[in-house]
Amino acid sequence: MTPDPVTPDPPQTPAPAPVPAAPKPPGRLDAHTGHRYVTRSEGAPPLPPAGGYRGARRIAGPAFSVPVIAEDTPERPRPGLFGWIARGVSALFALALIVLLALGATDAIYGATVVVLQLVVLGVIVAALFTARGRTLGAAGLAVALLLNVGTVGALSAMRTSAEGGYAGTKTEEERRLEAYPGIKDEPVSETLARPSLEAVRETSDALSKEIRDRLTAEYGFTWTDAPPEDLRPERNGYGGESMLVRYTSTTWSTNEPVSGTQRKTAVMHAIEDVLAEHDWWGMYAFNDPESGMDPALLEKFYGSADVDTQVGWEWYTEDPSGEIAIYATITDLANDTTGEWRTDAEAQSAKTGEPLEGLQIAFYAERLLSEADREEFENRMAEYGG
Repeated sequence: MTPDPVTPDPPQTPAPAPVPAAPKPPGRLDAHTGHRYVTRSEGAPPLPPAGGYRGARRIAGPAFSVPVIAEDTPERPRPGLFGWIARGVSALFALALIVLLALGATDAIYGATVVVLQLVVLGVIVAALFTARGRTLGAAGLAVALLLNVGTVGALSAMRTSAEGGYAGTKTEEERRLEAYPGIKDEPVSETLARPSLEAVRETSDALSKEIRDRLTAEYGFTWTDAPPEDLRPERNGYGGESMLVRYTSTTWSTNEPVSGTQRKTAVMHAIEDVLAEHDWWGMYAFNDPESGMDPALLEKFYGSADVDTQVGWEWYTEDPSGEIAIYATITDLANDTTGEWRTDAEAQSAKTGEPLEGLQIAFYAERLLSEADREEFENRMAEYGG
């Protein structure tokens, strides 16, 4: 028997030689990151503890930014013709106001024409604000109108004119001539000259005042203070200027003693009335008396009460037979001042004039008086006006 042929074993592939492990880099192992510090790590910070520092948070790496695609913005509308008109008329009107201000034409600024133009300009501006293409320039015109308008420019012009002493810049020659009129409008020269002179009225009032004071001193022991002093004020001539005539208030004589009680106050007033009656003056009229017909509310306002017994103020009045000179006799009785308001006012007045806080006061009053020293000049000047 023939033996089977022997099949040789396939050649064995030799096993690969083992690859040596990569050498570990020198340095210390970071327990947190697993990285090692490499060469020259002597100055490196100490390794963190296992698990990291307490409360430490990892910082996320930069995120990928998503590009933003800008949308197409609509193009702003260009200003339209109406907007230009609104700004133009506003600027022109403001310029016109400035010119009038420079000329001192206060009356023209406040005139009806300028006011109407202001309203027209305002209407154009408002209309422009309601249009898309006119809104921007309309707002600019509105800003100009708010800054320079009839009200603001007119006020500035009035202040300037007042500081310069009048409105001469807008007055005609005739108006300026009448402004210097020496008399009173519509009053004849003869009537002015027939009136008692300033010196005559002063002499009469001084004489009667002394007679009244002497009488009351003798009967009631009053002493007197001459305050407030005499006051002269120019009379207006009716044409916007001042005349040569004056308004006269005599020296006010005030008692240093209070006068209280209805009976005593009435007796004092009647004593004054008796002195005046001896010179043919009219009987005195009591404004504070409820029988005068004055409304009770007014009596309370002017005299402190509608009842004469509780009134703080009394006021009696009369005139001479010609009606040219008047006398006022007033009594302030602070014993009836329950609110303190009268005392406060009296203290303010006393600080200003030096008069006593309360008591009796007598003063004479006359209007449209011409001084004897001015009589000739008055007649000559009135002749220039055909008077």
